[in-house]
This record gives sequence, structure tokens and C-alpha cells, in this order.
Amino acid sequence: MCQINVEMVEDGNRKKIMDGVIRLEVKGNGVVLNTFFEEPLEVPEVEISSIDFMGGSVVLKPLTEPTFSTNSGGKNE
Repeated sequence: MCQINVEMVEDGNRKKIMDGVIRLEVKGNGVVLNTFFEEPLEVPEVEISSIDFMGGSVVLKPLTEPTFSTNSGGKNE
């Protein structure tokens, strides 16, 4: 069975959020973490920074504003 550790990175520092996570669900602008014996933990306003499958860890980071590019009037010239 594969359980993962979830950490948050802010300002270059990592902080452990939860150990033994068996399910991570992206929900809205955040994630919900589930373990066997604890209540689900909702972590709002985050995005997944990286997943290390061999190391069994997920790193989250604060949600950033998306950058959209626009063209002139939506027409290709």
C-alpha cells in the first residue's frame, strides 16, 4: 500500500501538512487530503508543485494568479 507525505512550500521553506495520505483530491482552488484514521483535511488556495512517486511525497504551494495572454480581437492575421 502506498501512503504519501504532503508538505507546503512557502518562501523556500517546507512545512509538513499531513503524513500517511491515502487520497488527494483537487477540489476548487485547493486539495482535500484523506488518511485512514483522521478526518479529511481541506487545504484551500493551493496548487500541486511536485509529486515524487518514488519518495512518496507531494509538495503544495500557494495558488498563484494565472497569466493569460490576449491577442488583438481574437483574429489571426
